[in-house]
Amino acid sequence: MRHSWRILLYRNYPQSSRKFSNHFQVLQKHSPCLLRSLSSSLHTLPLQNSHFSKTPQKSNIYKKTPFIVRDFSSEASLVKPKKDPDHLLLICYVFAKFDDFDNIGKELESNEVVISHDLVLKVLKSLGSKPDVAKKFFYYVLEKNSERLSSKSYNWMLGILGVNGLVAEFWDLIDKMKIKGYGVSGITRDRVWEKFEKEGLKDDLEKLKGVFAKGSVDNSVEKIGLRVSRIVRNKVWGEDVEGEIKDLSAEFSSDLVKIVLEHLAMEPMKALIFFRWVEESGLCRHDERSYNAMARVLGREDYIDRFWKVIDEMRSNGFEMEMRTFDTVLARFMSRKMIKDAIGLYEFAMNGANKPSAKCCTYLLRKIVVGKQLDMGLFSRVVKVFTGNGNVLTDSMLDAALKALTSVGRFGECNKVLREMKVAGFVASGNLQRKIAFGLTSAGKNDEANEFLDHMESSGSDLDYKAWACLIEGHCVSGNLEKASDCFRKMVEKKGVSGAGYAVELLVNAYCCKNRAMDACNLLRDYVCQNQLCPWHTTYKLLISKLLVQGGFKDALNLLGLMQSHGFPPYIDPFIEFVSKSGTGDDAIAFMNAMTTKKFPSTSVALRMFEAYFKAKRHGEAQDFLSKCPIYIRNHADVLNLFCSMKSSEDTTAATVPV
Repeated sequence: MRHSWRILLYRNYPQSSRKFSNHFQVLQKHSPCLLRSLSSSLHTLPLQNSHFSKTPQKSNIYKKTPFIVRDFSSEASLVKPKKDPDHLLLICYVFAKFDDFDNIGKELESNEVVISHDLVLKVLKSLGSKPDVAKKFFYYVLEKNSERLSSKSYNWMLGILGVNGLVAEFWDLIDKMKIKGYGVSGITRDRVWEKFEKEGLKDDLEKLKGVFAKGSVDNSVEKIGLRVSRIVRNKVWGEDVEGEIKDLSAEFSSDLVKIVLEHLAMEPMKALIFFRWVEESGLCRHDERSYNAMARVLGREDYIDRFWKVIDEMRSNGFEMEMRTFDTVLARFMSRKMIKDAIGLYEFAMNGANKPSAKCCTYLLRKIVVGKQLDMGLFSRVVKVFTGNGNVLTDSMLDAALKALTSVGRFGECNKVLREMKVAGFVASGNLQRKIAFGLTSAGKNDEANEFLDHMESSGSDLDYKAWACLIEGHCVSGNLEKASDCFRKMVEKKGVSGAGYAVELLVNAYCCKNRAMDACNLLRDYVCQNQLCPWHTTYKLLISKLLVQGGFKDALNLLGLMQSHGFPPYIDPFIEFVSKSGTGDDAIAFMNAMTTKKFPSTSVALRMFEAYFKAKRHGEAQDFLSKCPIYIRNHADVLNLFCSMKSSEDTTAATVPV
């Protein structure tokens, strides 16, 4: 039935259940000898400086920036640098080496190179100073895949010919462009004009001026596309509209269809009617460019069913989704909170030839976890299609997901993310284990912390000492010292005490901060005696200082013996300060006995004790201490001189006091 498609346009199409395959994957397999030859010839192919390298900023048609570059917070670019991801170097090498199109075709086929419209533009841009190679490539594509060439492609080739002085071929190509309805762009004209002026080609300058005076651009595909779109937009579709379009006598191509569709972007239904009518009328057979243009127009909430129908039809006809289409539609879906459709689009693209980068996977995982509810079904779909295409999950992806969970106050759900990533073969690194351990325990999420421990054990990746220390530190931060102690005990049971120094210092400090230095001392002494724990020197010094402040003089004295058993020198400064200010002579003797394994410490320590007593103006306690010292201390010349000087000072002071 003629025009049966008109009825179908107004039906609702459910999103089909698509079973994606990897049939369209492009594998980059270069033979070793080919890579060696390519590497040796790279200096002959300047791939960056084309004749358009100084194109004014106003021209955006030659350089398009993917939307996700600005949508991805904390990411500088969506596309991760790769080695020749588009086979650009390979193509330049092949066309520079071979002249016969058959040989070129075999090389491209053996390396599974797929020529696309975007790839044509990239190659031509990179061959700006190699006109012979550029011509060979252009005419190869014209012969083998002419549908990949657009008005933009012709203009790039025209610019290369003009700038490199190939005047005759320049004019020949303009004639061919006129036949196809393509005009000469202003950018190309300006660049070639500069070259013609420099070479003094007055006749060619006049001829070029004449081309534009005759209205070259007026009959260009861009202008015709604008006229067609105005006809469609301004009237209700019917036979009169169809007649007006046919009266233009335009040569329809995918370029023209693409331009019309872009102008009709705000009227998706009219765009779709035009899209179907063009092919039904035999004016143009749709290709990858026209399908993608239609997909970009339909990729919106109110036309979502028709969007899926068009891209399914595109894939079934052997065409692929362009990255520009993916970027544009994904941005639109995300702005409208259409997360399920965004995931479906990602799956569609990942199972095609033009795959999104790994950063796109990270972006989607982040968006999923910050949703109103953590939808692990969507999370799983992204992970499966990403890893199913030969990719591996990374720490940066998990870290991004953890930061996203933190931003919405749902860090406690990180175990769900870990489990899903574990299914894909991912186990968090030590750094991330520490981050998770601290995050859970510091927030008081003890059940989730235990679940995390179980998860790591089942993954065959036991926590290291630093991760255990982070668990303990988190408990300390949350104020749960009993949990921290219990966690330390588990660590010692599982890992031993060889690397427990940092963890025990955290625990001791936490107890001391809660004015529980005596409890910390008992805990430390138990692990030293029962488990042969060897605390750090700084741990002993911290605990001794806190014990003296919190009334644990005897406990502090006991630690001096432990310090010496571990090879540390005794920490005497806080003892001297404490005893001199508040201790008795007996306390001083107890300190002197505790700090050495000998009968009594050296005279120098006793002298420091006496001096500290005198400085604190506690002469009576100094005398009491002296009376209890061994005779070799009491009769030592330095000690006697110190007491005599103190006595003389007291007498002098008394003599100067007025009666």
